[in-house]
Amino acid sequence: MCYDNSLKVKLPEIIGAVPFPLAVQQGLQFQPTFHKIGMSYPAWPVVVDHNGARLEEFTWGPIPAMLNSPEKVKKQRQYYLNARSEKVLEKNTMWSKIRHQRCLIPSTGFFEYREVGLKSKVCYTINQGANKVFFIAGLWALSNSWDTDKSEKIPTFTLLTREANPLLKQIHNAGENPGRMPLMLTEDMLATWIRPDLDDAGIKEILDFSMPPDNLEYWPVNSVRKRHEDDESVLQRVEVEGLPPIEV
Repeated sequence: MCYDNSLKVKLPEIIGAVPFPLAVQQGLQFQPTFHKIGMSYPAWPVVVDHNGARLEEFTWGPIPAMLNSPEKVKKQRQYYLNARSEKVLEKNTMWSKIRHQRCLIPSTGFFEYREVGLKSKVCYTINQGANKVFFIAGLWALSNSWDTDKSEKIPTFTLLTREANPLLKQIHNAGENPGRMPLMLTEDMLATWIRPDLDDAGIKEILDFSMPPDNLEYWPVNSVRKRHEDDESVLQRVEVEGLPPIEV
């Protein structure tokens, strides 16, 4: 699944990547980041339709009502960082219940691990060009507070994943939930995905979309799960001796 994301641009670049008028939450601030891990539950700018398209700050990782104690939140919240796209239209799933609460998650690249041999894993960055902002489909929810004694709700989101394309199947080939990738959208899908009146047929059409490998760039990098600075070095290409080529 996708737990490692980057957004290394400032707000004007994010706004400029959206092909329609976009209001911005008052006081919204964002510090560009080369890598954030979902398990840190970072704040992230996302695009929603609240009486018009808006860029607002949400937190990655919903907190379902069933996580009703700090202990449960600590142990189980990570399981809601991603949502399988196949579950969005499946009756009686938590994702189906919020399928009309859709959002766009900006990214400049994500990271996955490729298993090479029995014990070796190589980290890759996957993007759509060195500085290009692209968008991943998501769902949002107003979640219970981390402090379960408080009544206020927190704006949160989950990132949708789908079956991987031929490229990502070779990169994300092992570990937890192999053969998955983020549900990346094309520019002409963005306004449709957050449209409040989009029906289930329209939702399904987008859920069925798979980003072609030709639209993606990728290369091996140092592991993002080891201690590192939040700077360009995260994306520096590394040479891995004996690394088999990827064939698409």
